[in-house]
Amino acid sequence: MDAAVDAALLGGALLPAVREGGAVALLRGGPDPVLRAQADQRKIDMVSAFVYEYEGRRDKLDLLRRLAEEGALTLRVAGRFPPQEAARAHQLLEAGGVRGRLVIEF
Repeated sequence: MDAAVDAALLGGALLPAVREGGAVALLRGGPDPVLRAQADQRKIDMVSAFVYEYEGRRDKLDLLRRLAEEGALTLRVAGRFPPQEAARAHQLLEAGGVRGRLVIEF
């Protein structure tokens, strides 16, 4: 493909799907040095989509929380775990490929 948005935080695993000279938008910060080197080899542009003006804006997070509570914003939950299974949730997240959020319920 010409470009991709790394919404699942796949990092280097996403690069083979992007053509040489393409682009990848990162939703969390910039690429680490290893990812940057992999992208540079194939002339893939890595673009950070982080909106710095919103950093620390708790009012924006409160708005998202309210919309989710009202059902106006649907959240994708991949799994729910009790606190004693938090390590298992982290293992699943680190393994990659999780679609949605893993929730620890207290």
